[in-house]
Amino acid sequence: MSSVNFLCHGFFVAVSCVACMIGLLLLWQNKQQKEKDDADATEVILFRMTFCYWLVYCVAFGIEKLVFPHWEAVHMTLRITTALSYFLTFSCIVSLPLHKFAVRQVEE
Repeated sequence: MSSVNFLCHGFFVAVSCVACMIGLLLLWQNKQQKEKDDADATEVILFRMTFCYWLVYCVAFGIEKLVFPHWEAVHMTLRITTALSYFLTFSCIVSLPLHKFAVRQVEE
Protein backbone atom coordinates (compact mmCIF):
# COMPACT_ATOMS: atom_id res chain seq x y z
CA MET A 1 0.00 0.00 0.00
CA SER A 2 2.86 2.36 0.80
CA SER A 3 4.45 1.93 -2.63
CA VAL A 4 1.12 2.71 -4.29
CA ASN A 5 0.86 5.95 -2.30
CA PHE A 6 4.44 6.85 -3.21
CA LEU A 7 3.84 6.21 -6.90
CA CYS A 8 0.63 8.22 -6.83
CA HIS A 9 2.32 11.12 -5.00
CA GLY A 10 5.32 10.93 -7.31
CA PHE A 11 3.04 11.03 -10.35
CA PHE A 12 1.21 14.11 -9.09
CA VAL A 13 4.49 15.84 -8.24
CA ALA A 14 5.75 15.14 -11.78
CA VAL A 15 2.53 16.44 -13.33
CA SER A 16 2.58 19.54 -11.13
CA CYS A 17 6.23 20.14 -12.10
CA VAL A 18 5.23 20.24 -15.77
CA ALA A 19 2.24 22.46 -14.91
CA CYS A 20 4.56 24.86 -13.04
CA MET A 21 6.82 25.12 -16.05
CA ILE A 22 3.84 25.88 -18.28
CA GLY A 23 2.55 28.44 -15.76
CA LEU A 24 5.93 30.15 -15.60
CA LEU A 25 6.09 30.19 -19.39
CA LEU A 26 2.66 31.82 -19.56
CA LEU A 27 3.65 34.37 -16.93
CA TRP A 28 6.90 35.03 -18.79
CA GLN A 29 4.92 35.78 -21.95
CA ASN A 30 2.73 38.07 -19.84
CA LYS A 31 5.91 39.94 -18.85
CA GLN A 32 6.11 41.49 -22.30
CA GLN A 33 2.73 43.12 -21.69
CA LYS A 34 2.78 46.11 -19.36
CA GLU A 35 0.94 45.79 -16.07
CA LYS A 36 -1.64 48.48 -15.49
CA ASP A 37 -0.53 49.43 -11.99
CA ASP A 38 1.40 48.26 -8.96
CA ALA A 39 -1.41 45.98 -7.80
CA ASP A 40 -1.32 43.99 -11.04
CA ALA A 41 2.47 43.82 -10.92
CA THR A 42 2.35 42.53 -7.34
CA GLU A 43 -0.20 39.89 -8.29
CA VAL A 44 1.97 38.66 -11.17
CA ILE A 45 5.01 38.55 -8.89
CA LEU A 46 3.08 36.51 -6.30
CA PHE A 47 2.01 34.06 -9.01
CA ARG A 48 5.60 33.75 -10.25
CA MET A 49 6.86 33.18 -6.72
CA THR A 50 4.22 30.51 -6.15
CA PHE A 51 5.16 28.63 -9.30
CA CYS A 52 8.90 28.98 -8.64
CA TYR A 53 8.67 27.76 -5.06
CA TRP A 54 6.53 24.80 -6.08
CA LEU A 55 8.96 23.97 -8.88
CA VAL A 56 11.77 23.97 -6.31
CA TYR A 57 9.68 21.59 -4.18
CA CYS A 58 9.12 19.25 -7.14
CA VAL A 59 12.78 19.19 -8.12
CA ALA A 60 13.98 18.70 -4.54
CA PHE A 61 11.42 15.92 -4.02
CA GLY A 62 12.57 14.18 -7.21
CA ILE A 63 16.24 14.45 -6.32
CA GLU A 64 15.52 13.25 -2.78
CA LYS A 65 14.00 10.05 -4.15
CA LEU A 66 16.93 9.48 -6.53
CA VAL A 67 19.82 10.08 -4.11
CA PHE A 68 21.34 7.04 -2.47
CA PRO A 69 20.09 6.43 1.08
CA HIS A 70 23.56 6.42 2.67
CA TRP A 71 24.07 10.11 1.85
CA GLU A 72 22.40 11.44 4.98
CA ALA A 73 23.70 15.00 4.64
CA VAL A 74 22.23 15.34 1.15
CA HIS A 75 18.93 13.80 2.27
CA MET A 76 18.64 16.18 5.22
CA THR A 77 19.41 19.19 3.02
CA LEU A 78 16.81 18.10 0.47
CA ARG A 79 14.20 17.54 3.18
CA ILE A 80 14.82 21.02 4.57
CA THR A 81 14.57 22.44 1.04
CA THR A 82 11.29 20.65 0.35
CA ALA A 83 9.83 21.81 3.67
CA LEU A 84 10.87 25.43 3.17
CA SER A 85 9.66 25.57 -0.42
CA TYR A 86 6.37 23.94 0.61
CA PHE A 87 5.78 26.57 3.30
CA LEU A 88 6.84 29.42 1.02
CA THR A 89 4.42 28.18 -1.63
CA PHE A 90 1.66 28.07 0.97
CA SER A 91 2.44 31.60 2.14
CA CYS A 92 2.33 32.93 -1.43
CA ILE A 93 -1.00 31.20 -2.05
CA VAL A 94 -2.41 32.73 1.14
CA SER A 95 -0.99 36.15 0.20
CA LEU A 96 -2.81 36.28 -3.15
CA PRO A 97 -6.37 36.65 -1.79
CA LEU A 98 -5.12 38.86 1.04
CA HIS A 99 -3.51 41.16 -1.52
CA LYS A 100 -6.71 41.29 -3.59
CA PHE A 101 -8.69 42.07 -0.47
CA ALA A 102 -6.31 44.86 0.51
CA VAL A 103 -6.41 46.39 -2.97
CA ARG A 104 -10.20 46.27 -3.04
CA GLN A 105 -10.34 47.82 0.45
CA VAL A 106 -8.15 50.74 -0.70
CA GLU A 107 -10.28 51.34 -3.79
CA GLU A 108 -13.46 51.60 -1.72
